[in-house]
Amino acid sequence: MNQDGIKKILLALEDTALDFTVIFTGKKSKKVNGLYKYDSFEILLHNKNFSSESELTYTAIHEYAHHLEYEKLLAQNGGEPPSKMPRFHNTDFWSHFHSLLEIAEKKGYYVLKGGMPSSLSALTEEIQKLVLHNGQTVHELGSLLIKAQKACEKENVRYEDYIDRVLQMPRTAAKAIAKIAEFQVAPALGYENMKFVAALPSGEQRKTAEAQFLAGKTPDTVRGVIKPPPKQADAKTQLEQEKKRIERTIHTLSARLKQVEEHLAKL
Repeated sequence: MNQDGIKKILLALEDTALDFTVIFTGKKSKKVNGLYKYDSFEILLHNKNFSSESELTYTAIHEYAHHLEYEKLLAQNGGEPPSKMPRFHNTDFWSHFHSLLEIAEKKGYYVLKGGMPSSLSALTEEIQKLVLHNGQTVHELGSLLIKAQKACEKENVRYEDYIDRVLQMPRTAAKAIAKIAEFQVAPALGYENMKFVAALPSGEQRKTAEAQFLAGKTPDTVRGVIKPPPKQADAKTQLEQEKKRIERTIHTLSARLKQVEEHLAKL
């Protein structure tokens, strides 16, 4: 597949009004498989790194997600480059990237699940069994912790001390596990995703998040759905905030300069 072919695939996933260029570097890199150049709208792919078109496509989609996110940022900033670049790999980025991968799979441009060798499929099945077993164990543990808390209250024993010094568990972990059991979060999600769902403030959010996980959505995608990233401030607000930061820095440095000059005068 050549550079034009990759660009055609990317545009088929999601259109962009901001033109970009796909460049095969003809190099092999140990550091990165590709990168996106914000100043020139170029997607660079170290094509010697890849042994299959699927791997190449995956990286191209990753860099294209950066392009699309930057396009949104420019639009929010009135078409001007931001004075300060945000964190590149944030939840919004990963959610966007994974949605592009899903589209690519449906259109047949990229293959993962359907293209796994039998050895990896067998390993996946074993891992998922353990994830489910672990989730069920967490449920059992959470139920016991709830009973233990009630027993402590009945016997006038401080539950916090019981958790700290008898069970030797971090309180945050004990609280999270008890919530998982209380809300009966699906064990198939695995502990970390179960913990995220249980921590959501409303039953509707927990129901939505659990359904998203069970439908195969990635953790970042679910977080993007449940907790949309905050809107970027407009250009004026960003500049006003930057002005305040600069003023604080100048004040701090001026005070420090005065101290240094005073010390020097005494030497």
